[in-house]
Amino acid sequence: MTPVGTEPELTDRVLGGWLGRIAGNMLGKPVEQGDLWTRDRIDRYLRRAASLPLTDYLPEPPPGDDDAFELRPEWRQCVRGRIHGSCRDDDVDYAILGLDLLETHGFGFSTEQVGDLWLLRLPYLQTFTAERAAYRNLANGLKPPLTATFDNPYQEWIGALIRADIYGWTCPADPRRAASLARRDAVLSHTGNGVYGAMWAAALVSAAFDAPTVRHALNEALTVIPASSRLARTVRRVISLHDTRMTWEDTLTTVSEETAGLGWIHTVPNAAVLTAGLLYGDGDFTRTITLTVRGGLDTDSNGATAGSVAGVLTGAQAIPAQWRDPLEDTVRSAVFGFDGVRISELAERTLRLVGSE
Repeated sequence: MTPVGTEPELTDRVLGGWLGRIAGNMLGKPVEQGDLWTRDRIDRYLRRAASLPLTDYLPEPPPGDDDAFELRPEWRQCVRGRIHGSCRDDDVDYAILGLDLLETHGFGFSTEQVGDLWLLRLPYLQTFTAERAAYRNLANGLKPPLTATFDNPYQEWIGALIRADIYGWTCPADPRRAASLARRDAVLSHTGNGVYGAMWAAALVSAAFDAPTVRHALNEALTVIPASSRLARTVRRVISLHDTRMTWEDTLTTVSEETAGLGWIHTVPNAAVLTAGLLYGDGDFTRTITLTVRGGLDTDSNGATAGSVAGVLTGAQAIPAQWRDPLEDTVRSAVFGFDGVRISELAERTLRLVGSE
C-alpha cells in the first residue's frame, strides 16, 4: 500500500467515503427510476419546488402536486427535513457486506466465499437484477463463473460497480490492488463491462486518496480496464467533451445519444453520468453529488459512488452539515447483524483493514 498522508487525514478520508456514499445514495433514492425520472423531469421537479440550484437533499413534493412528479414510495424517509438516519438500500448494503467479507476472509478471499457470504448474510428479496440471478444460481448449487452467466441477462448492469467502494477505501492510493479485489467480487454475478465497471470504480475511489484533482483520479482509474472496452471509450468521451468546455447539459445529451438503447441500469451510460458529475463538480462535494443525481438514470447508485469519491477527496470534515447531520451517524441495513450500525464504526472497522494482508 502506498502511504497516504497522516493517520488523522486517512481516518478523515475513509469516513468521508462512507458519509459521501450514504448521503449521495439518499439524495438519489426518491427519483431512482431512470425510465421515468429523466434528467429533464428531475429538473422540472426541482424548479417547481424552487430548489434549483440544488444544495440539499431533494425537497418533498409541493402540496397538490400531480402524479407526473410521483416520487418512489420511500421518499418520506429520504427528503430534506424528514431524514433521521439513512434508509436501507442495496448501494449501502453491499459496502457493508464487502467490509464483512474482508474482516472474515481477509484480502485473499475467493469468489466462492463472496457467494457464501451472500447466502449467509443477505436476504434474497433484497437482491436485484444480476445479483438476484447469481443468488438463485448459488442456491441451486452452481459455482462461479457460471453463477454470472447462467440465465442472467443483467451481466453488464451496474450491480458490481456499486459493490466496489470498499476495495478502494481499504487500498488507498493503490488502484490496481483495489481493482483486482473488485474483479474477484464482480465475476460472481457479472461479465464484460459489468466487471470493468467494478474495477474502474474501485480504482477511482482508491486513486482519490492521493489525486491532486478528480481528473487525475479518473485518468488513473482508466488504466485498470481495457482501453478498447465500451466503458473506457465512454469515460474518455465524457472527459474529452469536458475538455472542450462543453456545458454539463450538452455533454450528457451528447453521450446519452451515443449510449441509447443500453437501458437505464447498464454500467456504461451510468458511468458517463458519474464521470460528468465528478468532472463538472470539480472537487466540490455538494456540486458533485447534486449534478450526478440530476443526471438521471440510476440516481441513487450514481449519487452514492460520486459521494464516495468526493468524500474521499475532501474528507469528512469538509462535507457540509446539511448532508452529514441528518444521517445521525446511523445506517439501516438488510445485512444480518448490521442493522442500526454507526457510520463512524463502519469507518473505524474499514480503517483497521488498511495495510493488512
